[in-house]
Amino acid sequence: MDIYVRPGVTFWYLSQVFSIPLRLIIDSNRNVNPQLLTIGQTLRVPGYVTYNYQIRSGDTLWQIAQRNNLPVDTLFLVNPDLNPNRLQIGQVIRVPRRVTWRFVNGKQNYDYNTMMNDLWTLVAVYPFIQMESIGNSVLGLNIPEVVIGKGSKHVHYNASFHANEWITTPILMTFLNDYLLSLTNQNSIRGLSSLPLYIQTFLSIVPMVNPDGVNLVINGAPQNASWRDQVIEWNNGNSDFSNWKANINGVDLNDQFPAKWEEERARNPKTPGPRDYGGEAPLTQPEAIAMADLTRRRDFSRVLAFHTQGEVIYWGFENLEPPESETMANEFSRVSGYQPVKTLESYAGYKDWFIQDWRRPGFTIEIGSGTNPLPLSQFDGIYDDVLGIFLAGLYL
Repeated sequence: MDIYVRPGVTFWYLSQVFSIPLRLIIDSNRNVNPQLLTIGQTLRVPGYVTYNYQIRSGDTLWQIAQRNNLPVDTLFLVNPDLNPNRLQIGQVIRVPRRVTWRFVNGKQNYDYNTMMNDLWTLVAVYPFIQMESIGNSVLGLNIPEVVIGKGSKHVHYNASFHANEWITTPILMTFLNDYLLSLTNQNSIRGLSSLPLYIQTFLSIVPMVNPDGVNLVINGAPQNASWRDQVIEWNNGNSDFSNWKANINGVDLNDQFPAKWEEERARNPKTPGPRDYGGEAPLTQPEAIAMADLTRRRDFSRVLAFHTQGEVIYWGFENLEPPESETMANEFSRVSGYQPVKTLESYAGYKDWFIQDWRRPGFTIEIGSGTNPLPLSQFDGIYDDVLGIFLAGLYL
């Protein structure tokens, strides 16, 4: 929400009048020098939106503020030309409203456009978060990363490496939304205060690694004739893509990383298709390259890749993981009920490569159980289980 600087306005004053942590006010105005505020300057207050209110007979600003559980000063901050002595019937003013509801509706077919619309909304309402593109998909879609928090501990979560595991995206997006609500409303999540997590941790989220694949599973073959004909051919002539894990090139993105890639390739398909083809070499697909570049740039302390299904936490790779990985996996298990498993006879995955090259904790979290794509009827149960892992990833 935009407010306009009046005499006496400081960041501290805004945090008090809107009841928002000062740290979030500062981070929402990262390009503003708080010592050089000028009258009429626009600032951002997170966790609020405004609605238009039409003045009725007998209204006073005090009454309007009282009805909306606001200090009167907030009305002047969002209506810079407001004269309390000259209110007119029919006059329209802006009234702040604290956001206490989710914008993300995860229980729907959650394709790329749905995600991007939600992300732009969250960035607008919570300007202390930042979003940038880490690269493009094969079909040219931007792959967004959201960052939240200022701490020295760099943590990364990602979802939808595999197309038909797309339910991981709205699950992760719902957590992001709940984390933001907790911060601005100063409510705890599962008894945890979120502001210390924000201060201690820099969280990077890539909610949809494989946007082309997700759109293929949810919306069907691309309209472009050459792409449509090609993916149907790779799908054995079938226009039902519910079994499709790969990107639009028919390459499995979680078999694209240089961690015993050759061994994984030796036992998997050698041509493009719905699943398990790792390409002709590691890191040839733009989505995998984008994730590798991001990981090198961010210097993550730990990474969690969310997949479906099995209710399992994979935490090892070739005994290269550090000792704290097992401790973390056991805590993830405690808060979720999922089973920790050290290794699986599978290579070339993102967490495998991270463990191998950084010798830091990496995890593949297989959420839910059943047949992919998991039905949305499981959404609430999965989220309830996985919420503890999202939080533990921040506080451990």
